Amino acid sequence: MTVARVSFAESALGDLTGIQEWYADEGVPEVGDRLVAEIFERVEVLADHPSIGRIVPEFGQNFLRELIHPPFRIVYRLDA
Repeated sequence: MTVARVSFAESALGDLTGIQEWYADEGVPEVGDRLVAEIFERVEVLADHPSIGRIVPEFGQNFLRELIHPPFRIVYRLDA
């Protein structure tokens, strides 16, 4: 079985940093840290199961997928 490579766009990493900063500003940095850790855990699953996300409804392209991790949406691209 081939394992897919998972990488993050710079903008996604910036978003994750922003999540942590927002929760820290709200006085609950542990919540931001936990959410970001959970998002990384969800994304790691994509290495073995890249097609588990649903097709992003507003684009309808098979290669553009999403995982929902409330209150966030993780959008990712399947590369051939």
